[in-house]
Amino acid sequence: MDLAYVCEWEKKPKSNHCPSIPLVCAWSCRNLIAFTTDLRNEEEKDLTHMVHIIDTEHPWDVYSVNSGHTEVITCLEWDQSGSRLLSADADGHIKCWGMTDHLANSWENTVGSVVEGDPVVALSWLHNGVKLALHVEKSGASNFGEKFSRVKFSPSLTLFGGKPMEGWIAVTISGLVTVSLLKPNGQVLTATESLCRLRCRVALADVAFTGGGNIVVATSDGSSTSPVQFYKVCVSVVNEKCKIDTEILPSLFMRCTTDPARKDKYPAITHLKFLARDMSEQVLLCASNQNNSIVECWSLRKEGLPVNNIFQQISPVVGDKQPMILKWRILSATNDLDRVSAVALPKLPISLTNTDLKVANDTKFFPGLGLALAFHDGSVHIVHRLSLQMMAVFYGSSSQRPVDEPALKRPRTTGPLVHFKAMQLSWTSLALAGVDSHGKLSMLRISPSMGHVLDMNMSLRHLLFLLEYCMVTGYDWWDILLHVQPSMVQNLVEKLHEEYMRQNAALQQVLSTRIVAMKASLCKLSSSTIARVCDYHAKLFLIAISCTLKSLLRPHFLNTPDKSPGDRLTEICSKITDVDIDKVMINLKTEEFVLEMTTLQSLQQLIQWVGDFVLYLLASLPNQGSPVRPGHSFLRDGASLGMFRELMVVIRIWGLLKPSCLPVYTATSDTQDSMSLLFRLLTKLWLCCREENHITEPDDALIDECCLLPSQLLIPNIDWLPINDGIISKLQNKQLVRLQFGKAPGLVGHTVSSQFDAFVRYNPLERVSGVVRRSFGSS
Repeated sequence: MDLAYVCEWEKKPKSNHCPSIPLVCAWSCRNLIAFTTDLRNEEEKDLTHMVHIIDTEHPWDVYSVNSGHTEVITCLEWDQSGSRLLSADADGHIKCWGMTDHLANSWENTVGSVVEGDPVVALSWLHNGVKLALHVEKSGASNFGEKFSRVKFSPSLTLFGGKPMEGWIAVTISGLVTVSLLKPNGQVLTATESLCRLRCRVALADVAFTGGGNIVVATSDGSSTSPVQFYKVCVSVVNEKCKIDTEILPSLFMRCTTDPARKDKYPAITHLKFLARDMSEQVLLCASNQNNSIVECWSLRKEGLPVNNIFQQISPVVGDKQPMILKWRILSATNDLDRVSAVALPKLPISLTNTDLKVANDTKFFPGLGLALAFHDGSVHIVHRLSLQMMAVFYGSSSQRPVDEPALKRPRTTGPLVHFKAMQLSWTSLALAGVDSHGKLSMLRISPSMGHVLDMNMSLRHLLFLLEYCMVTGYDWWDILLHVQPSMVQNLVEKLHEEYMRQNAALQQVLSTRIVAMKASLCKLSSSTIARVCDYHAKLFLIAISCTLKSLLRPHFLNTPDKSPGDRLTEICSKITDVDIDKVMINLKTEEFVLEMTTLQSLQQLIQWVGDFVLYLLASLPNQGSPVRPGHSFLRDGASLGMFRELMVVIRIWGLLKPSCLPVYTATSDTQDSMSLLFRLLTKLWLCCREENHITEPDDALIDECCLLPSQLLIPNIDWLPINDGIISKLQNKQLVRLQFGKAPGLVGHTVSSQFDAFVRYNPLERVSGVVRRSFGSS
């Protein structure tokens, strides 16, 4: 592990951000991190409880909001889509925050619930029934269905037709469980019930889900001499009211309390966590004193109940008729450790049962098998989530000491040490975010090899497997890019494309935009592939425009065949290879293209981009033998050229309805039909590469006609890329980057960025015409 970047608050004379007690943070599948601080105003001498949301690629661009909580925030929880956030406080108030207009820097409180005056100690969204398991042992398989399989998992609650019902569950300090359900009409149904008849104080709690749709709640009163209690919670809707049923499950005592040598050594349970939200059979416990901690991993097993010999003689128990009971068994425990300050659990759904320790040992270098423990001396350990064996270690500035030195023999420094009070692992477990006792956010990079020496092929296989997982699930892959070196990019892009092409056509269509976006982000990391980034971004924009314009087409009659107007357009344009745009157009039902005039006019900017891009591609065709440059891949991409050809036909039809929506060209002749000219040249180029396995070179006549384009039409400027001001390219040299919230970094650009700046200033039409000048948007 190593430190990638640190982001801290600017110190102001009259107000400053200080860590809240307790401090909480949460990491979403979109790689958004939410965490809390208290804003202290020295003039008014009051505290404002703030919620901060950052994008890991732009950590300085923080969105801070006054949560409106009157007491300290105790819980933060993202939903499965990463677009909504729950916050709960020590006064029993729960708030649901949602994105405004799908913007990550704009959030608003939409709904909420309250258990007045009862602090919330655990909070979770209800399970939606979606669980995709990773099969690490099948990472070399060609089919995504073998690597990632859908696990049969029931939602916590369903609507009519089996649709999952959204909502959340919370546990309070007085032993109450409260459930809030979000109905489709926006109404909130809330119910509150006691976990058991004899209510007792709950200092720690956690929530997990079973495959049958039930909820399991684990609680502790904070004392290691008291049992850790488990409850099954069933939620239902009866007569438009939420109903909660609870049932007591087997409990456990920590092993350290039964060991005579440690019986009174660890008086308090400080951490209680299920190993995963959908793994209610395994739990992690940590007991501590003022200086040390011990961690234990427990598993719930189904065991046979022994029957007395007297009853065996009366009624012998044979085979499956033996009575079974559920019993907690300890899997592993650590030795004495320094005091644990925070725990972070992996989110990768790698299901490991009690008998999987051998399999776990064989794949021990795979990320996602380890959990993180932060200590008061500033160090962080990654340990195996079942065996609790050490996998990796990070020492903070105050904890530089050998790993094999016993914890009890280490000299203790005077004064408080800086340590993580809250931390979270990313969704692929390749990064760790921690907020320390000074309110500073640190991003740690966790090696896929967990500190062990692995060959390049094994590291690439791990990264490729996780990229495929993100592609299938739709999760953001920023944390994977932290480990991609420039020398890996070409290999990763090629292997990712090979794996994608092995999938069936239906799955390829679903993943088509995700793989393009993934390739673009990878190619930004290497100077040898930076040219392709422009093409990938342009292709994403082309797909978005094509989907938008085709979605506006409506069938003339409601009882139409199974094909939509957009599908018929694609079919006709692929069959008719005529170079005359009007001859292609007469084969279409023009009544399906009728739109309101205001709608057509609002599309003019998108239509103009299509026209400008086609003109640029054709004008750059004579230079196709030159080094790779923006637009080069389009010249041999039959699918993209076919998409441009379809859009040109649609634009031609809409131009008959409203000429002002047509793309505007600056031509040297007033009588020239620019649309017909470009369509004719585009069709000839498309015919050369329409068949992927039989691509031919453009003939000399086509190249000659394209050479004349700059003298017939003015080639417009095109901005290829958005500004590339992210942090990822600045982290490749493995040097710590220090940042400040609210201030963009004034860092010297990475070599890739500077090379790209020079690259985008290159004029691809310089040889064709000395009069026409091109400039590309810099990154």
